[in-house]
Amino acid sequence: MSSGTDTRPGPPAGARPGPAGVPGRRALRAGRFSAVLRVRTAVVLGACAAALVLAAAVNMGRGDYPIAITDVLATLFGGGDAGQQLVVLELRLPRTLVGALVGGALAVSGAILQSVARNPLASPDIIGVQWGASAAAVFVIVLGGGAAGVGGAFASLGIPLAALTGGLLASVAVYVLAWRRGIQGFRLVLIGIGIQAVLVAAVQWLLTVAQIYQAAQAQVWLNGSLNARSWNEVVPLSVAMAVLVPAALVLVHLLGALRFDDDTARGLGVRVDGARTALLLVAVGLASAATAAAGPIAFIALVSPQIARRLCRVGTPPIGVSLVLGAALTVLSDLIARTALGAVELPVGIVTAVLGAPFLLYLLARTRQEARR
Repeated sequence: MSSGTDTRPGPPAGARPGPAGVPGRRALRAGRFSAVLRVRTAVVLGACAAALVLAAAVNMGRGDYPIAITDVLATLFGGGDAGQQLVVLELRLPRTLVGALVGGALAVSGAILQSVARNPLASPDIIGVQWGASAAAVFVIVLGGGAAGVGGAFASLGIPLAALTGGLLASVAVYVLAWRRGIQGFRLVLIGIGIQAVLVAAVQWLLTVAQIYQAAQAQVWLNGSLNARSWNEVVPLSVAMAVLVPAALVLVHLLGALRFDDDTARGLGVRVDGARTALLLVAVGLASAATAAAGPIAFIALVSPQIARRLCRVGTPPIGVSLVLGAALTVLSDLIARTALGAVELPVGIVTAVLGAPFLLYLLARTRQEARR
């Protein structure tokens, strides 16, 4: 025990030090609302945002008409000549925005699914959500190109709606089949892999019976590509993100409780079934919207939350950091896809698959080691 007057300065207005013995945290209060600010998470978020801005500027500057990064930034803020404004604002900015929005949506979806399932392998590209969207989209491509009197306009209109519907139906099938008095992580993943195998077989059958042009169009879409993306994809995807991401941030406090078993979560006052259903609807909506905009881009939903969790050193994948990191990884992958082979442009999904496959192997090995312990 010590005596005397404590002359140490107090915390700034509106903030209080975090719990004793937990450095790097600060409690923020505004009326009846409070939150815990983790300094490390804030620093990682800022670094990821800076990487996203830099990757976007470089991506918009590279191409047949090269533009310096400073000129790209100046054009975005109203500067630049007429040629630079045309190239940056009309041709390259929409593609970059679609890539960032798709990557962010997939990363948030993966973070939610991994937290709800309590399994790092639970992501929309592993448990069949993206392949549900893909199967429905390929069906529309084949039908739209082959039906008499039904042309490309039908396919253009039907692909996004079909992808959204297919992703939702696939997720419902996985959830119903995996439910056994609750959701177990490994059961959810195994059921999802089984559903995905069925959907892959359906897609292969559709490609077999389709005409050559339809099959080629569907195959390009299945690889996940940002080529020729315009403001027509930016607007609906932005609307979906504006609705679903705030919903995810509102529900994020439930993820900590859902890390435990259902009885413990109920003891903490959480309505487990309702919370899990709401979170899964948000995750499926984000994954389906992203797939509808750019096709099934692999591994972003799997890798981004796990990298974010390790960078922030937290128990569950942080939603905000996962979003920004997923956006940065997708834009960077698109830059590599556009420029790595010179005049040959790769679909961005191929690059993300090449970069993400080794991380998947690492997660499998790590999960096996933890199971042995």
